[in-house]
Amino acid sequence: MKNDLLYQIALTQVPNIGCVFARLLLQTMSAAEIFSSKKTTLQKIEGLGEVRVKSILNFKDFSRAEQEIEFIEKYKISPLFITDENYPQRLLNCYDPPTILYYRGNANLNASKIIAVVGSRTHTDYGKQLTEKLLQDFSGTGILVVSGLAYGIDALSHKAALKNSLPTVGVLAHGLDKIYPYENTAMAKEMINHGGLLTEFMTKTKPDRHNFPSRNRIVAGMSDATIVIETDVKGGRMITAELANGYNKDVFAIPGKTTDKKSSGCNHLIRNNKAILLTDAQQFLETMGWSESSKKAGKKKNRELFIELTAEEKIIYDLLNQNDQLGIDEINLRSGLSSSNVAVAILNLEMQNLIQTLPGKMYKLL
Repeated sequence: MKNDLLYQIALTQVPNIGCVFARLLLQTMSAAEIFSSKKTTLQKIEGLGEVRVKSILNFKDFSRAEQEIEFIEKYKISPLFITDENYPQRLLNCYDPPTILYYRGNANLNASKIIAVVGSRTHTDYGKQLTEKLLQDFSGTGILVVSGLAYGIDALSHKAALKNSLPTVGVLAHGLDKIYPYENTAMAKEMINHGGLLTEFMTKTKPDRHNFPSRNRIVAGMSDATIVIETDVKGGRMITAELANGYNKDVFAIPGKTTDKKSSGCNHLIRNNKAILLTDAQQFLETMGWSESSKKAGKKKNRELFIELTAEEKIIYDLLNQNDQLGIDEINLRSGLSSSNVAVAILNLEMQNLIQTLPGKMYKLL
């Protein structure tokens, strides 16, 4: 197990690979096998290219990965590799999921209801009131609240979640050996026991500017929906909203005065149909199908099928019966079937009017 982790961490250190090509490699072999593969084997992987093949073959320094394992063991960090069951499964529906995540906390990262709450680092009193009221109204719903542990709306959403007994996870733009900003250290420690801290970055990684968009993609990708409370039209939280839209996630925005610069981003998203206008918590819950009334109206009945399914079709049907919807990558991973067998089975299920194709290569039962 320790050797597996060594190679899994080391894979993220290989130059020119990155999370997209790491995922491509992991479709055919384990992390350990990647480093022991011959040149001819790697060259057969379509799309990898000679530069990346050479990077893998020339990689020999595992000392950084060894140091990270020491830190993980000392501070009881949970490493979550992309093929692990506890890895945030919603991220698998994104084209660029992190190869490995480092987690310290007790929240279920695959909870049934996860939202991202983001906004300006320099919020107004209006933004503060909205954040606190929204999270208060979510009390008792069991929603997992995700944000970036930054100044402003991020910190307010974490604080309000804790106050209202909602689990909350902070996604960091640096390693777990520090907290940035330092002022949020006490709250971060509380979150470890009532949620958690999550990052794709190794220790000694500084919170550099270019890390924040990478952090934002995790915030958006691991959530069912992103709520933007206050942001300038050029604010960093607009990136999170754009990422969420790109991942075919629901985006909500709270409008503000047309003359208020802090609401210009939210107004822009709504005006350009990139976000649903959000008025209150109940509207959000009903739109997401999470309210009691919508649950009763949309409650699924266990159907007795009067047609015979193949073994592959039955596996996929059962997966979708256990989940509201799944992406093609997640189906491939969970089913254990080859991508070609999955494609054929999905086509047959569609032809039998048993499943429906959604935007972003998502599928659900009819």
